[in-house]
Amino acid sequence: MSRLKKYILSNFSSLFVLMFMPLFAIASVIVLIKLSTYTAVVQLSISEMGKLYLFFFPEIIFYTMPITFFIAATLSLFKLSNDREIIVLFALGIKPGFIIKIFLKPALILTILLAFDFLIVSPHVKVLSKNFLSYKKSEAKFNLSASEFGNKFGDWLLYIGAKNNDGTFSKVVMFNKKKKQEVLIMAKKAKIINDSGILKLKLINGEGYSYSTEKFTQTNFKTMTINNTLKTDFIDYKQPVQYWLSKKDAGWKRYVLIRSTLISLFPLLTLFLVAVIGIVQVRHQKLNIYLYIFLTIVLFYGIITSLNETFHYYTIPMVFFPWLIITYILYRKKITSRF
Repeated sequence: MSRLKKYILSNFSSLFVLMFMPLFAIASVIVLIKLSTYTAVVQLSISEMGKLYLFFFPEIIFYTMPITFFIAATLSLFKLSNDREIIVLFALGIKPGFIIKIFLKPALILTILLAFDFLIVSPHVKVLSKNFLSYKKSEAKFNLSASEFGNKFGDWLLYIGAKNNDGTFSKVVMFNKKKKQEVLIMAKKAKIINDSGILKLKLINGEGYSYSTEKFTQTNFKTMTINNTLKTDFIDYKQPVQYWLSKKDAGWKRYVLIRSTLISLFPLLTLFLVAVIGIVQVRHQKLNIYLYIFLTIVLFYGIITSLNETFHYYTIPMVFFPWLIITYILYRKKITSRF
């Protein structure tokens, strides 16, 4: 029995890898196309594009793994059927339930990993990606350039003589006019700094003048930080529970939680269908296996989407139990009654 189990799982694992690679590639291309749309809003380097892609990596894995498992498990049984090996197994007294049990363990492990992915990992990377994009958007607003017309920095008028290759600025002049006072600052060099998500302008080696109707003040400095800043709207995040229970985007999070719960259960819910679709009598049955695989995936995801908007959390039991019962009835009628 152990050799038989290893043989079936080896066929399954090779098909799993074979099916996963193209699905993963297609999902990656879709993500990269999505990331390219961000370049219309913010400026991203190749390394930053790679960083954003890594943020989407757990999501790619989450949506490709369940489908890959179902397709690979079904095709592995179909291969055994097509090679007449499945008939030999049943003739030797092997029950269909034994084959279901072989796929039960990897399906259970995959379900646990998928649940960990969307419950624990996904909130963390989503917050990181949103904070990163928020930072880049703020940085874009703070995109200073050398120009004879100057720049606007909060309440300050800012003139930059030159922008250096290292991102710093030379010959910087800043002017701020208040009701009773005017301030003029000149610096040989300046650079943008990020202090916990807050973008500031650091001036180096300069002098400042403050004058009003009553007094005139001059100050020389080595470094000066302008605190009139543009703050990045970062999301405060500490634990996954905090993310899921927060009231911000509560409706969307509820929708994602319901959908992701059912998708993570997809490998377990399709075990009976794996046998129903994959175990065939090649001589007597029409081989519409790929059509059945496609219809199963479309039907499952379609039901989740259609019920989620109306029944909310009740969608989980409304999908889980009827799906399991119906697929078990099909399994009993088509497989156990014949083999």
